[in-house]
Amino acid sequence: MSKAPGFIRKDDAVVLMLDHQAGLFSLVRDFQPDEFRNNVLALAATAKYFGLPTILATSMDEGPNGPLLPALKEVVPDAPVIRRPGEINAWDNPEFLKALKATGRKQIIVAGIVTDVCVAMPTLSALSEGYEVFVVVDASGTFSPVARDSAHVRMANAGAQLINWFAVACELQRDWRNGMEGLAALFAKHIPDYGNLISSLNRK
Repeated sequence: MSKAPGFIRKDDAVVLMLDHQAGLFSLVRDFQPDEFRNNVLALAATAKYFGLPTILATSMDEGPNGPLLPALKEVVPDAPVIRRPGEINAWDNPEFLKALKATGRKQIIVAGIVTDVCVAMPTLSALSEGYEVFVVVDASGTFSPVARDSAHVRMANAGAQLINWFAVACELQRDWRNGMEGLAALFAKHIPDYGNLISSLNRK
């Protein structure tokens, strides 16, 4: 399979899920709560399905930001959790950076709360060090659409690619003949209408 520039490569990608914490979820206003939670868990499930190394991070989780969303850790129980004591930019935390570099991967798939700070800052830092960065826009949330949109423009202008979790999964899959039952079940779980498509596979 060709490694076309601009597409996610399964053997070179790592997933960073930043500050999906119980308290910070209350700040997300650019998505409905249930929709956003579903998108976050869907991205984690996609990472697990394709066997991508995944790193979770929190910021001051003993304070009002709150603990990591328990359901997220349940989806990727083996993922390390980097608990930042104060750094706003995860890239400034030595433990986080060590965990990332230990993967040896140069493509970063990133999502988090809030988009304009906790996603944008490490995205810009990673781009400056030569990483390819894919920002998962529907698993990242912030205070308002205007804050989100300005962050998207800033990151895209710096070279990041904006993508949603479903597109991440499809780029990793590349061909339904690579095996579809597990991924189809994942889609059906997180996109209810997709279940209608799955049921058509069972027709006689």
